[in-house]
Amino acid sequence: MKSDVLIIGGGISGLTAAAFLAERGLDITVAEASNEWGGCAGKFNRGSFLFPAGATLGMGFEGGGIHHRLLEKLHIPFPNAKPLSTVMGIHTPPGYLEYKQDRQQHLNSLSEAFPESAARIRSFYKEIWKIGAEVKKLLGTLPALPPSAFMDIADLMASLKPGTLTLLPYLAKTVGHLVKKHGLHEDPFVQLLDAQLIDSMQTDSAGCSAIMGAYALTIYHEGAFYIEGGLNQLGEAMAISAEKYGAVLKKRTWIKSVRKHNGLFEAEDQKGRILTADHVVSTVPVQNFLELLNEPLIRKMGRSYVQKAEKKQWGTMTLYLAIREEIIPENAPLFQQVLTDKNGAMAEGAHLFLSLSAPGDLIRAPKGFRTLNVSTHTDLSLWDTKEKYDTYKKTLRDRMISGVKEAIPRIEEGIEKEEIGAPKAWERFTKRKNGMVGGIPQTLEHALFNSLSHRTGVKGLWVCGDSVFPGAGTAGVSVSGYHVYRSIMRMMRKKYL
Repeated sequence: MKSDVLIIGGGISGLTAAAFLAERGLDITVAEASNEWGGCAGKFNRGSFLFPAGATLGMGFEGGGIHHRLLEKLHIPFPNAKPLSTVMGIHTPPGYLEYKQDRQQHLNSLSEAFPESAARIRSFYKEIWKIGAEVKKLLGTLPALPPSAFMDIADLMASLKPGTLTLLPYLAKTVGHLVKKHGLHEDPFVQLLDAQLIDSMQTDSAGCSAIMGAYALTIYHEGAFYIEGGLNQLGEAMAISAEKYGAVLKKRTWIKSVRKHNGLFEAEDQKGRILTADHVVSTVPVQNFLELLNEPLIRKMGRSYVQKAEKKQWGTMTLYLAIREEIIPENAPLFQQVLTDKNGAMAEGAHLFLSLSAPGDLIRAPKGFRTLNVSTHTDLSLWDTKEKYDTYKKTLRDRMISGVKEAIPRIEEGIEKEEIGAPKAWERFTKRKNGMVGGIPQTLEHALFNSLSHRTGVKGLWVCGDSVFPGAGTAGVSVSGYHVYRSIMRMMRKKYL
């Protein structure tokens, strides 16, 4: 079977690229290993309950936001994104506070929680939001970083604004530098900050790029959304759009190898079938991607992909719970964080992210019940033998349930159904090597101009997803899919949206 473009993986990035390319009239094939669309934002069912597999909090659906803009370009209606005035509730050792979308309300909440640091926190956020506003302007035209082709450079130059130069002093700084500048480096507020960054940037304030971190901390206030039915709805919408324009979407098709022969790419799936294409787009993590390629292709790509693949990434442990609605505290936020370690640990159950289905969301749970995802970051080296795996799975599960009690004290009496998603389960569902999540941490070593480009250096071979700029999160991977689409259209000298 010959296509113009073969896309490996039916996650958000791949489906975004597929929908845009198909709309422009190209012959597109998407090969997805699982039985679901959406990848890390996919879903699975257990009886009458639907569980989001991973990503749950919707970003970029506000007017002018990334998803709003991309869906509008494709004429896809997506009305079930409900804005959250309270982004999340946060349980910390000193007490409880709420992360508000409204900036002034957010600062007021922080001032109440950290009264002795209130002035310094306000000063810190004033600088953070100033940086974030300039980054938002810069990224408004969706430039690709690092610029590795003339058109990338042209896009970047076109995106420059009068205030862009103010970002230069921050290029070599971390969020930790700003924390120290404002006298907060020994303040308990830093634990709260780290909790926001590790979920979005996969690293804490000490390591996070100041520019990327400031952008992440700014977009929470642009708009956070609950998506009825789960973020898998975005993947489904993109899949429907791609098929509408003629794309061929194949589930349960796992690409095992890719080579180039006589100017065409040849991809072999798990059944030995060969799919050929002028272009191949990989959406899988860079570690998986390199294992697909033969040695000649890897050599042509240079060292950057190999070097990034050697970097350590997080794993996850997720509890998927169906619970009786009666045990949920009144007015509980749909998204919550629980921080249990006074020293600021951010993994192994010390930092939990809770995602609760909304009352009346009958797509996810029948009347009288809700579904609850509880996730934590984990070091994959703790799971590398069967003995360690089996023991730690139970230990971490019990630790996580103990943490959930901070938010839902009656959780144990309300569990109707429970699934444990340890790293190997995540690997089986997503095919991500060793169960890795979140992409490459956005440290100075890996962010912005040190990111991986969506251009591999091999003509016709592209990458999108959370391994390349702009990184993790559904908004980030959607942009990377759009970058690939735009570059392919330019190479083929066709107009793009």
